[in-house]
This record gives sequence, C-alpha cells and structure tokens, in this order.
Amino acid sequence: MLNGDYNDSIGLFLIRTVTGILFFFQGYDKIFNIKIKNVVATFNDPLNKFRIPLAILKPLITISSVIELLCGLLLIIGLFRNPALMFLALNMIFVAFSFSFIKPMWDMKFYFPRMIFLIILLFCLPGNDIFSLDWILKIGQFYP
Repeated sequence: MLNGDYNDSIGLFLIRTVTGILFFFQGYDKIFNIKIKNVVATFNDPLNKFRIPLAILKPLITISSVIELLCGLLLIIGLFRNPALMFLALNMIFVAFSFSFIKPMWDMKFYFPRMIFLIILLFCLPGNDIFSLDWILKIGQFYP
C-alpha cells in the first residue's frame, strides 16, 4: 500500500471508532447508569396518549439500548462492521419514529451526528478498513 492510501484507512478507522464510541456509551449509559426502567418512564408519559403498552415499550427500549451497546463495541474493534451498521441503521429509524411520535419537531443535536456518521460508514468500502479485526481475520466477502 502506498503512503497516500493509508489516509483513507486512517480516516475510516477514525470515523468508525468515534461512531462506535458514541453508540457504545449511549447504550452503556441507558443500561447501567440511567437504567432501563428510568428510560422507559421517560418515554412512557409522552407515549401514553398513543396507548402504547408498557409491555411493548420496555422490550423495545431494552433491545434498542443493547443494539447501541453491542454494535458500538463491534464498531470500535472493527468486528462484523456491516451487520453492526445495519442494526444501528434500523435502530436509528426506530428512534426517529419514536421521537416523532413524542414531538414532531424534536431536537436532533444528538441524533444528527450519529446519523451522518452511519451514512458515511455505509458508503465507505469495508476493503479500505484495514485497521479492524475484520481485516485481520479476513471476515467478509470484501477482504482479499
């Protein structure tokens, strides 16, 4: 690889790692610091008017938080990059849908950077991501 070719790989490593850190700590915070029951309580009040039962809300918030935690970790270490990105993209759709129910004009200051980072990563070829466990272990069809 030529010296200039490493710039793409370093840039991809940086955005993948930062995106992973953002999602990992968001999931970690909801699961271990704030606790799922408090997150559910926060969303339960505004969603009561739509009659969404707690029996559905709690598992969805738990699944969303676990996806953020695990997929964030996978992005940080660069393992199963594409499946992690797909799960996070689906999670972002769920979050956008949920927040739009609560308040149609919601503040996107935390959502928007994560969405942009995910879109960038989805457009980047995994074959350029040489600073990852996927590359080292030759996981995936795009790696030589």
